[in-house]
Parts: sequence; C-alpha cells; structure tokens
Amino acid sequence: MPRFPLAMIVCLLATTMAARAQTRAQDSTFVRQHYIKLDRQIPMRDGVKLYTTIYVPKDASAAKPYPFLMTRTPYSAGPYGENNYRTHGPGPSRELSEEQYIFVYQDVRGRYLSEGQFEEMTPALRAGQAGATGPTAPHDESTDTFDTIEWLLQHVPGNNGRVGMLGISYPGFYASAALPAAHPALKAVSPQAPVTDEFIGDDARHKGAFFLLDNFEFTNYFDVPRPQPVADYQELFKFEPKDLYTFFLKLGPIKNANGPAYFNNRARIWNEYMQHETYDAYWQARNIRPALKGVKPAVLVVGGWFDAEDLYGALNTYKAIEKQNPGATNRLVMGPWTHGAWARPEWSKFGPLSFGSNTAQTFRLALETPFFNFYLKDKGSFNPAEATVFDTGTNQWKSHSAWPPAATKTRVLYLLDGSKLAVINPKASEALKGSIKNLGVKSAKVKTPKLYTQYLSDPANPVPYTDGVHAERNNEYMIEDQRFAAKRPDVLTFRTETLPNDFTVAGPITADLWVSTSGTDADFIVKVIDELPDGTQRLVRAEVMRGRFRNSFSKPEAFVPNMPTKVTYELPDVLHTFKQGHRLMVQVQSSWFPLVDRNPQTFVPIATAEEKDFQKATIRLYHDAQHPSAIRVLVLTP
Repeated sequence: MPRFPLAMIVCLLATTMAARAQTRAQDSTFVRQHYIKLDRQIPMRDGVKLYTTIYVPKDASAAKPYPFLMTRTPYSAGPYGENNYRTHGPGPSRELSEEQYIFVYQDVRGRYLSEGQFEEMTPALRAGQAGATGPTAPHDESTDTFDTIEWLLQHVPGNNGRVGMLGISYPGFYASAALPAAHPALKAVSPQAPVTDEFIGDDARHKGAFFLLDNFEFTNYFDVPRPQPVADYQELFKFEPKDLYTFFLKLGPIKNANGPAYFNNRARIWNEYMQHETYDAYWQARNIRPALKGVKPAVLVVGGWFDAEDLYGALNTYKAIEKQNPGATNRLVMGPWTHGAWARPEWSKFGPLSFGSNTAQTFRLALETPFFNFYLKDKGSFNPAEATVFDTGTNQWKSHSAWPPAATKTRVLYLLDGSKLAVINPKASEALKGSIKNLGVKSAKVKTPKLYTQYLSDPANPVPYTDGVHAERNNEYMIEDQRFAAKRPDVLTFRTETLPNDFTVAGPITADLWVSTSGTDADFIVKVIDELPDGTQRLVRAEVMRGRFRNSFSKPEAFVPNMPTKVTYELPDVLHTFKQGHRLMVQVQSSWFPLVDRNPQTFVPIATAEEKDFQKATIRLYHDAQHPSAIRVLVLTP
C-alpha cells in the first residue's frame, strides 16, 4: 500500500468529503425542485397499516402521467415527515431519478413505522390473491404488495397505471415475493441480490453451515425487540472487537452468544436460527423459489460475482423463474460486484482488481434504466441477451442466450496424490498413465499413488477465512490471495501444470469428495483458485458443506469414523477464464473461521454444544481408483 504524508491524506479526505457533500446538496435540491413528498399509512386487507413515503413529480397530471417505481424494505422508508426529503435523490439511482417516476418506499410489516408483526422471510401463501378481508385475512408479502399497488393507483393522481419494483438484498426478496399472483399493474420487477434460501446458500447458512460472523453482527441491530413502531433501532449490545478471529474463538461454543453480555435471549430471529439446525418446515417455508410460478411481469435479476451475502440468491432466483415459467421474460445480469455495488456511483476496481471501466454506471445506463423505461413508459427499446455476464478472468462483458451457456461441456478435474490437479481418470491405470486431454500434465512414469492425503482439523485452531487481523469482515476475502492458507498443514492444495490454453469455466462447480474423519462430523470447504505466473493466488470461488447434511439437509447423518464416504455439493456459478500460462488450483480444508461457526466434529446439536464436544479429527481426502476425489466444471468450448 502506498504511503502518503498525513497532510496529504487529510487533504484528500477533505476534498472527497467536500465533493460528496456537494453531490448530496445537488441531489437534495433536485428532489425539492422536482418532487412533492407524501407520507401515508396504507391499509392492508387485514387492517394493518404500512408506512409509505411517496415522491411525486411536480408536473404529474392526467396529461403527463408517470409510472410508479417501488421498493419495499425492512431497513426504513425514511426520512419520515413530508418536509424531510431524501438527500441522495428520490430514486434508487441518479439515472432513474432524472428519468422521473413516482418513487415509493414502504416499511414492511413490523419494521420501523409500519404496524404489524415482522416475520423473517415471510412464508408465501402460494394460494393466489383470493381471500377474505378483515383482521384474520391471510396475508403474505405478495398480498401486501398487491394491496399497496391497488391503493396507490386509486389515491395518487397523475399515474399511468403501471408499477415497477426493485430492491437489493432483503428488499430484493420483497421484489421476488411480489411476483406470485402479481397485481395486473405490476409490469417490471428487478430482484437484485435477493435473499432466496437462507439455509442452502444465502445469509444465514450455506449448505447447513452457519455464517457466524455476518449473523452475529447483523442480528445485533436488526433483531431488536419492537413492541411498537419506531423510527430507529438501537443495538442490543456494544460490539467493537479489534480482532474478530480472537473474539469469536474466545466466545467459545455458539450457545455462549446468548449469554448476558450479548443476545441474552432477546433476539427472536437468532433464537429461531438456533432452534432450527436442519432444513425443516421453518426453512422450507422461507424458500421463495417454489412460489415463483405464474410469473407475468418482466424480470431482470441482478447479482455480483463477488457478493459475499446473496450470490446464491441472484443465480437461483433466475434459475427458478426460468425453470418454472416457460416463456416468461426473465433476464440475468452478473457483474464484477460486491453486495449492491452496481448501485454505487463508481465501480471500476475492487481490491487489487481493475475492470477498465465504471461497470456500475454501464449497468445502470445500458440495462437497469432502459428496462424500467421500456416496460413502464414505452420509452426506447430493451432487448439484451438472456444473460449479460462479466468474465472475471478477462475483464469483459459477455452475452449468452442461456445461463449456464449451452456451449459448455463437463470436465472432471481429479485431486491426485502429490498435490496434482488434472483431467486424468484414476481408473485409467495404477500409474495414472494415458491422460485425457490433460491440462498440461505430463505422461511420464509416476509412482503408484497413495490412497489418501490427510490433515488434522482442530476446532481450537481453525483455518481463518482471511489473512491478517480484522475488526470487521474483510469484504475482499472472495478474491483474496490464498497463500496464507496454503502454508497451514490443515489445508490441502492441488494445482494443474501451467495451462497451455485459456480455460473458461461458465456455470456451477461441483465438488465430488471422497473423505473420512476420525470423528463423527466435519465441514468441508472447497476453494477454486487462479494462480498467476508470478505466484499470486486469486480466489475465484469457495463454498462450505456441513458434512452431516451430505445425503439430506433435512435428515443429518453422522459419519462412521474412518470410513471413506462421498460428499458431493455445488459451489455457486462462475464465469472465469483461467488464462494460458496460469494454473488452476483447488484447496480443501475443514474450517473457515469466523465466517463459518466451528463444527465440533462430533455428531451433536451444534447450537447447544459444550466445549467438551469440540474434538480434533483426522480428515482424509482419498484419490485412489475406487475413491476418486474431483471437481466438475462446465467449460466453454469454441
């Protein structure tokens, strides 16, 4: 990192802050000059009122009507009060603000100034909009959206009868939830990084493994009890660690998070998470994907390849709509973005990566704004490819008629003795001769391979998810150099020879591991890495699997100690070209701390596990002909 004199740093900070303040002032002036703000309590079919702020263009009229563009959120529709305007524009982006819509923001049930009881990822009724009204009327986020739209059409003059929705993250879930049995006026919806299935791959758990760091911090403010509507929330406890790894290691078993100094049983959602350690009815009801049927609005799903929160949600929302709605207008955009970075004014680099252009602005100008303009205003045209995706290895936008692309074939990369990674079938011969279109692996004589490689996994010394000491989550861990992990004896590393040609992986990656443990449970983290000619190791994709769920997320099973067992699971999609002269690498480990909670490595309920339940275990990864560990990738072919 370059070093600058303190005076220069102060000057740079002052200049940046002044520029931002000037931009905010300009946006605030624009809002007041061009919009009238309305604050309303909109009644739902059961009588509950939802607080809604509405920004109406001053020239809206029957002669010049505007469409609605709405965001429903658990993060506040404020500022509250009709004299208090948003300081960064009325819309979700400057481009949309300047286009002028009737912008609507709504606090969902039980959050901030809305009435009612908040439900985590409100389960979908999946029974359409028909039903009674009154205090006992069934409702979900689709019906609340339906009722809101109906009210807006009738009570806000100067509208053209069309509605669009968008939202990032949790608001992205509310955008998705509006799609089943949608109001006829809802014409265009953009779920962006939508929370979709919290047990399988989004914010709460990944393949059953609990994302400790993110949820501990998030729940501290989000899960504060709310006996009545409030304009703001206070944290449950002060959380200002200097070293997150050390803090969570000292915290001990996860049950200690409910101690007097922390949640102290005050956090309802946290307790629900702890009470539901399997993919039971609680989690299954909160998976929005089965409800995404009969989709009629045009859909633009947006996600980021470096999104640490909801990469899974974007990809699988798109796939669920595509599978369950033949003929629906459903497009996918995946860019080189962290969570919501496409909404930032500038996104031309991330950590050490430089993309060569402002990818966020490109998205808004070429895709997001034309999408809403076309479907809500009949303005311009909108006919992009089915999938507009960014190749993170070449820094190029690519267009495909399907995702994953049709022009792919499966390649199997075997994890071999000697830390080798190659397209060689271990069954070809005992000496692994006769490579099949190998990735630079030579066909010279080799020794008879060992049956397995092993490491000792110690819950008292878990593998850190990132290098260095951090007081907050290191958002760059998804592209981080993995040499710090490769140095550890409890991380196995496999690499190809130097690639003779470019090798483009497009779509999901599947890990097929043959493993055993001396314990009765274990986690497995697989990382796919791009090793550059200078030795730099750039993480491309990683995912965790809690081993007890290897056969079923609903019915966990203990491992039989030291018995070779197959563990297969899917890593989220990528579009990445491993360039000629690079190497493709894979790392395997059994902890990823404190991003993921520690597995005791004994088959006990982890939410109530005691310190004595956490045991060291010898993990073996097999690579013989009978137990060929491998990863499967989809490779783009010319």
